[in-house]
Amino acid sequence: MAQTRNVAGADIPLLPRTNSNAGENKLLILRAVFNVSTSIIGAGIMSIPATLKVLGVIPAFVLIVLVAILVDISVDYMLRFTYRGESKTYAALMNESFGKIGSVAVQICVMITNLGCLIMYLIIVGDVLSGQGEHLGVLQELFGIHWWNSRNFAILFIVVFVMLPLVLYRRIESLWLSSALAVLLAIVFVVICSVMAITAILKGQTVNPRMFPKMDNETSFFNLFTAVPVIVTAFTFHFNVHPIGTELGKSAAMSSSVKISLVLCAVIYFSIGIVGYLLFGDSIMPDILVNFDRSSGTSAISSMLNDVVRLSYALHLMLVFPLLNFSLRANIDELMFPKKPFLATDTRRFVCLSLFLLTVSYVAAIFIPSIWYVFQVTGTTTGVCLAFIFPGAIALRDVHGISSRKDKIIAMIMIVQAVVTSLVTIATNVYNMSGNRS
Repeated sequence: MAQTRNVAGADIPLLPRTNSNAGENKLLILRAVFNVSTSIIGAGIMSIPATLKVLGVIPAFVLIVLVAILVDISVDYMLRFTYRGESKTYAALMNESFGKIGSVAVQICVMITNLGCLIMYLIIVGDVLSGQGEHLGVLQELFGIHWWNSRNFAILFIVVFVMLPLVLYRRIESLWLSSALAVLLAIVFVVICSVMAITAILKGQTVNPRMFPKMDNETSFFNLFTAVPVIVTAFTFHFNVHPIGTELGKSAAMSSSVKISLVLCAVIYFSIGIVGYLLFGDSIMPDILVNFDRSSGTSAISSMLNDVVRLSYALHLMLVFPLLNFSLRANIDELMFPKKPFLATDTRRFVCLSLFLLTVSYVAAIFIPSIWYVFQVTGTTTGVCLAFIFPGAIALRDVHGISSRKDKIIAMIMIVQAVVTSLVTIATNVYNMSGNRS
């Protein structure tokens, strides 16, 4: 079995294991729901409205539901094989089925996916504080345009004075509290946006959303596939299934937590998609927070409310940041230093790795102009591997002999659709980029 020394953080669960009565078990499940929901609701919610612009309302709703169902199935595969075997991490689970190659593949995919998410978080924070293109950020609207509220400096300030203290925690024992606050902020974000949309509807200032996509030619049809990686990435949390599930100790309890979280997140995603599309129509940006500035055309909404929307979600991402950074750092350390002492006990290695990841995230956030590009890269490669291809492959390999014929058929369909969709999306993006250059 693959070493599990610190893939899950020095083999330490994110939450302490306890022996509890029925009431405490419900509380543990609730905590797990908060952690799973926080792992899901990150930067994905920002680009969901843009997928409605690409797909139309009805196809986007169908896609959100379909991806949520497939994610539930893939997590069920992971849990069943985890509790039947001896694996305690995603990498160890893949090692049971495919050996060292499988465990390394998972670690690499987790690193790319989580690093991509951290970069997206910093990009969004930069959008909130310093704007993007013709859209001004909160600092620029309040104080004017200066060097100290430029995008580069604003992100650097957040990295040094906010992110760095957060990621230096070696054990996140009470993570469910910050996760609960993060979920609450996401719900508040949706509620405020809904109030904005209702106000705009009453004043006749909303845009009528398209129910179906507008397709003029063959290229437009293939462009529909570019929305798929956004939804896939928005629901990918498989790298935290084992750390969160360690606390519960029962497959059924974790499965219930996942189902509740997926329903909650699907409702939040579709709600913000509809609300965002009603408010901004086809002018919506890949990061919807950019639209909430004083020149967004939503004259019925006060500037203060716009700022509250943007700043509240930026705070949400700051609370999610250490959760993904925790798994990222642990996987990198396990891959690069498999024989070293636990990362949490080695101060020099811990600090150096933390500073390295923050530096890489900052530099990438400066040079990558939009979160849409990050979604395309992670969603078509590592995201589909973690969410669909690897769990489906585990069910097909069936080292414990527990997969039914139905399981294997669904697993095969899951893998095929993931591969085909990813290849079409990659080809479409390459074609669009080459067309733009010409």
